Amino acid sequence: MKKQIIATTASLIAFAATSVVFAGDIYKWTDADGNVNYGDRPDESAQPQRMALVSQPTNPARIQAANAARATARTEAAEAAAAAAADGPSPEDLRAEAAEREQRCATYRQQMLTFATSRRLYREDEAGERVYLDEEQTLAARQRVEDQVTEYCTS
Repeated sequence: MKKQIIATTASLIAFAATSVVFAGDIYKWTDADGNVNYGDRPDESAQPQRMALVSQPTNPARIQAANAARATARTEAAEAAAAAAADGPSPEDLRAEAAEREQRCATYRQQMLTFATSRRLYREDEAGERVYLDEEQTLAARQRVEDQVTEYCTS
């Protein structure tokens, strides 16, 4: 029985010692062409450098926690982006709106200039015929264009 315990203990010690040996070393060297190489057996023609690497087993619980944290962060970022989009317009929307305002301002300024220099104003009916505006309609049309210029040409 003692022999069996001693034999088992000796085999466990031998197994532990060989597992350390099998863990192996990693070497780094530069070959004649200047390429950096890594391997478990050093190249004798070059001057190998033993790498001091430490490894440890992977902790599955830690990996799951990290993945859960990343997923939570992604969800929070998506929710924040959705809330920001709901709160106000995006910069692209603001630029598009500014460009549209600028274009409308130019259009209404041109109409105001046309109304100021024209003796008689008209509109076209459904048949495409001119229907001239009377004095009241002309003043109302000029006032609408001035209001539009005020709305679109001021910030």
